Amino acid sequence: MAGEKISENIEEYLEVLYRNGSNGEQVSTTTLSSDLGIAPGSVTQMLKKLENLGYIEYTPYKGATLTDEGMKIAQKITRKHRILEKFLMDVLKIKEENIHEQACEMEHTLSDEAERALCTMLNNPDVCPENNIIPACNFDFESCQDCYSQKDFDKVMNRKFNLLSISELTADTEGIISFIRGNDELLDDIANLDIKVGNHLTYSFDQNITGTDYRVIIENEELNIPLEMANNIFIRL
Repeated sequence: MAGEKISENIEEYLEVLYRNGSNGEQVSTTTLSSDLGIAPGSVTQMLKKLENLGYIEYTPYKGATLTDEGMKIAQKITRKHRILEKFLMDVLKIKEENIHEQACEMEHTLSDEAERALCTMLNNPDVCPENNIIPACNFDFESCQDCYSQKDFDKVMNRKFNLLSISELTADTEGIISFIRGNDELLDDIANLDIKVGNHLTYSFDQNITGTDYRVIIENEELNIPLEMANNIFIRL
């Protein structure tokens, strides 16, 4: 499927699947039907198509989960949508009740170059106006500092694996820290905790402290990670 244009309809389905099951949770046909405003029978037919395309794993009467390829596409379109929402509210001062619909109309045509420019202008935002996580970019960078120093993006490789931030994790999970987002101050604060790319991280959902702090084990040391950091530390599962 590389290089092929993904239809807006497919992107919408994958976006809803990501919104409801970013960490591998199974999303029911009922949930998809409700979120998309489409009859359950039509949803079922599309899920079968998405499975044939390799974007999801579908279990009749139970639901669907994203494959790695489906996750890649879903994260990319979700990132564009949420960055656009941030731009529409913070810069253009569009009414809050209108930004979601306008972002939906714009996300499918926003180029990767424009997305990157918006991210830089908005100082690498971590959440949209509804406080949903903005997924990491798909460039093969270890931090935003790498992006700041890059002049020719045509020479930058895309990351070959998907990432989730600590605050997106919903089950007992372990992985390798592979990207850290943020301005210089936030990156320095994270570095001062001796957290860096390549560290092994273990997270137990049952040990989440308050919803604003996250208890993790990084290289055998237990740490409480505040929400702002958890939003911006991404692991490869």
